[in-house]
Amino acid sequence: MASRGLVAVVFFLTLFLFPARAEAYVDPGTGSYVLQLLIAGLLGALFALKVFWHKMIGFFKSLFARGEKTSRSDG
Repeated sequence: MASRGLVAVVFFLTLFLFPARAEAYVDPGTGSYVLQLLIAGLLGALFALKVFWHKMIGFFKSLFARGEKTSRSDG
């Protein structure tokens, strides 16, 4: 299994280190599109982190709140 991964890594490194000549044109709009994708990805990741953080805080608050209610009813 490790040899397959090594072969894949060597293959992709070979592709990137020795690229073929490309007769291609990248228009100026492509740069702004890539920038928009990066910004959207960053904001999406921050939003997901915010939602996860609030769910985690809510879970711990409810966990400790239940512990306080049961200990008070014992007395």
